Amino acid sequence: MTTPLLAGHPFGTTVTEETLRNIFIPLTQWEDKYRQLILLGKQLPALSDDLKAQAKEIAGCENRVWLGYSLHENGTLHFFGDSEGRIVRGLLAVLLTAIEGKTTAELQARSPMALFDELGLSAQLSASRSQGLNALVEAAQDAGWQR
Repeated sequence: MTTPLLAGHPFGTTVTEETLRNIFIPLTQWEDKYRQLILLGKQLPALSDDLKAQAKEIAGCENRVWLGYSLHENGTLHFFGDSEGRIVRGLLAVLLTAIEGKTTAELQARSPMALFDELGLSAQLSASRSQGLNALVEAAQDAGWQR
């Protein structure tokens, strides 16, 4: 079995919320934001089949998408995920930036959707993508309670 801690990615560590603010807030055209989401998604390493099996496949998404986590000894959560869709991978990258390294209490105190709103991404999503994103956010917030 592959350890989820090996499912490394730059989101929440190298790519921070401030990094995303600097990228997205100056953009006024949805096409430019769309392009940036695709570029972010390309930075998300593909999950091995072992890690996909350990992660939860999230229902309600347009594309297949997986979200998994592991708990560190200090109480913080490490999240990992993947998706078959380019835009969904980008949305997942933004989500990972908002949730990586947080405790259960921190995840419950501030919804990761606040970052999507701040970046101007929430309002531009189709109804089905918005529903899928909400399902991902709920899965992340529930993660700490399921351990």
